[in-house]
Amino acid sequence: MKQKNQLPLSFQSDAWNLVSAQEMRSLDGYTIETLDVPGGLLMESAGRAVAEEAIEVLNDAGLGREGRVSVLCGAGNNGGDGYVAARHLHMAGYSVRILSTKPTTDLKGDAAANFKRALHLGLDPFVVPASLSEDGEQGAELLSLLSASDVIIDAIFGTGLDREVTGNVAPLIRILNDVAEDICVIAVDLPSGLHADRGICLGETVRATRTLTLGSPKLGLCLEPGRSLSGKIRVARIGIAEETPETVSSARLLRKRGVGQVLPERSPSNHKGSFGHVLVVAGSSGKTGAAALAAWGAGRGGAGLITVAVPHTLQPILETKCTEAMTTSLAETARHGLALEAEKAVLEVAQGKQCVALGPGIGQEAETQELIRRLLPQIEIPVVLDADGLNALVGFGPEGVEQSDPLRVLRERSAQSVLTPHPGEASRLLDWTNREINQDRVAAARELALRAGCVVLLKGPGSVIADAHGHVVINPTGDVSLATGGTGDVLTGLVASFLAQGLEAFDAAALAAYVHGFAADRISSRSGSAGLLAEELSQAIPPCMKELREAASAPDLDPGFVMSFPEA
Repeated sequence: MKQKNQLPLSFQSDAWNLVSAQEMRSLDGYTIETLDVPGGLLMESAGRAVAEEAIEVLNDAGLGREGRVSVLCGAGNNGGDGYVAARHLHMAGYSVRILSTKPTTDLKGDAAANFKRALHLGLDPFVVPASLSEDGEQGAELLSLLSASDVIIDAIFGTGLDREVTGNVAPLIRILNDVAEDICVIAVDLPSGLHADRGICLGETVRATRTLTLGSPKLGLCLEPGRSLSGKIRVARIGIAEETPETVSSARLLRKRGVGQVLPERSPSNHKGSFGHVLVVAGSSGKTGAAALAAWGAGRGGAGLITVAVPHTLQPILETKCTEAMTTSLAETARHGLALEAEKAVLEVAQGKQCVALGPGIGQEAETQELIRRLLPQIEIPVVLDADGLNALVGFGPEGVEQSDPLRVLRERSAQSVLTPHPGEASRLLDWTNREINQDRVAAARELALRAGCVVLLKGPGSVIADAHGHVVINPTGDVSLATGGTGDVLTGLVASFLAQGLEAFDAAALAAYVHGFAADRISSRSGSAGLLAEELSQAIPPCMKELREAASAPDLDPGFVMSFPEA
């Protein structure tokens, strides 16, 4: 966990702390050892909260005490939470059945104590056979038992799982998932089989209808496929400290209310010069749309002025497409990409601007990529580097010479830089495989930010924003509707817009990712997840920012001990 100094503004806003498994263990230890809260009391609070979640589901379904609950318990503390929940439900008059994945003689500590308490009430667990096969007689018996439930509580594994799910649990989860479409499955802390930090599946993973995470939300609940497998997520305050006096979580997730608090201020006395001037250096033959979309993203994000610099023969097209922006023509190659001869003109036009968006649609001609490598050390204002601007760095230094540390040119820049790669671009910059990137998106973003000495916005479901100090924000907004050409160009312009309006690089990237995804969510809620056009996305940004500003000024009502995540 990180020391409380030099935190980005977005870390000081109304945001969720996200914790890793190790950070959660530290908070547990601090609560038990320093605050002197017994571990058994925390387990009692957790189990009671789970029981109340199940009762809410049954009441919403109109079943009340007629509801039947199956509780799947592992051998660790997560299983102990399940035994507590089963006891409370039984004592409240509900029909409860416990299934244990391990012989009850394997239970230890608080979990063993709560098993004995449940046993005293007549709740004798059904022990899942060690040799379980879903295709055999035992599997059919379990399928029948679970199918007769109205609610199933998954208390098999918690945050401690760091290995592939094996043994009898793998077929048990498959059987559970077979009935999950028709029965509400409540996961305790996180769905069993999910990696708490990376959000990936460790083999078979429970598909939960709801997840009640305990204490603080876990990183893996915000990353795909974790966030899809977790269903509706709520956070139960069970008495575990959310941070210690010395430290705060190194990862956060922005809330709707907090975003509006960090958006650039707009005073009635301001004029267009108050909101910054963005220079977009982009475009090549066949890719004028990328330049236009980046310009629209910058304008819709609130930049006061925009200039689009493109290859000479493309300028008339941009003059038509971008009537609100100024344009300038640059020297071009025979294939209508940017030529090395454009270097001086770009540096001259960058004078007096507040940010440069470099790379959308710029192409991969060798001469153009050499131009990018020459420009980066000389541009003395913030740069947002995207698309083929990123590819220009792969394996090459500023003089076009292949070298082992191509990102040094970014570390040596005097002004801030933001990189906006998708996983493929990040894999080339890090020399990792795509699979390695997607298996641990937080680690990938942090590593790239550290190597480049700048802010990285790793795009994709649950975009990750990281800086060279290890701070991370995960973006909760956006869905598959963004999987269409041009939306990334809009995002590049939006980041540049916020930088030009005076935000620091980390905050500009985090807020742009949130607003960009929020606009997409608003469109897909009306029109569905297919067919979004990038131009439509840019048009949706201003009303979404208005909504976020209004949310910032709304009173923050204390939701009590159980909070909806992430919008509470």
